[in-house]
Amino acid sequence: MSLNESTNSLPNPDPRDPLAPYNLPRPKPLWLNDMYAKHIVKGNFMTLSARPKTVEQGEWIAHQVVEHYRNLWNFVRVIHEKDEDGSSICNPQTCPRMSAGVNHSFTWLNSRREPVEVPAQEYISLMQRWISGKIDNTALFPTDPAGVSFENNPGNPGIAGATYASGGLDTPHSSAPIPAGPTTLNTSLSQLAGPGDWVGKSSGFPVEFVEVCQTIFRQMFRVYSHLYWAHFIDPFYHLSLEKPMNSCFSHFILTATEIEMLKPQELEPMQPLIDLWAANGTFPKESKAYACANVKAGERLLAISGTQ
Repeated sequence: MSLNESTNSLPNPDPRDPLAPYNLPRPKPLWLNDMYAKHIVKGNFMTLSARPKTVEQGEWIAHQVVEHYRNLWNFVRVIHEKDEDGSSICNPQTCPRMSAGVNHSFTWLNSRREPVEVPAQEYISLMQRWISGKIDNTALFPTDPAGVSFENNPGNPGIAGATYASGGLDTPHSSAPIPAGPTTLNTSLSQLAGPGDWVGKSSGFPVEFVEVCQTIFRQMFRVYSHLYWAHFIDPFYHLSLEKPMNSCFSHFILTATEIEMLKPQELEPMQPLIDLWAANGTFPKESKAYACANVKAGERLLAISGTQ
């Protein structure tokens, strides 16, 4: 049994302890130890999430959806890969619910729009098909370069803005974030879209585009949450994949908060890790991810880790 599968929470926690509201299991998940929350990417993570000046906001959001979906499913394949006996690490016996620890579980809507509990493996497979269907829908994600809108200067009209925005298309097998070129901090979506306008309109994205992307990010966050709570030790730590996953997830959180794809309250299943990354400097103080963190809780985790 992995450390994060314990259902025993801390006995009579001190109400003054900033970690007390989280009702964390004991022992705490390994990924809440700073020694195991490290990354393969160094430097200012904001440069991975800030929109380049020449890329229209809708194009940037579309690129981020595709990029983070690609990163995430590199890890999903690991838990769904079949062993010689035909079983996978994440299966209906090991993960009968789509959960993130004992305090959070997620349901799927059936054909009658009713919430139903399904095994994590089935939930993730259903979601994968749903997200792929959205990305492949050219009415939602236009692929014609002629429709691309550029900000400030047109650049090369034969190349979609999202193509070169953060590393280009020549890294199809990379699972780590790729630093972008010269960037500017993102403007809030509410400021970008006025009456009769919407984010992505100038590039051909439909009015519901942002709402769909927010749902995609929310679903991807749920998968990451399950990977951490149920599978961090086996298989990711055992395969030395914890640093790549930490790098991709911290990039995901920075991006999702900067471009307003996730609300602060939606981060709750992974809030302690967000706190830890804010306290140890992974999230810059000027980032929205840092603003979502309880830094005192993160500092407490650092102290427990023996690094402070």
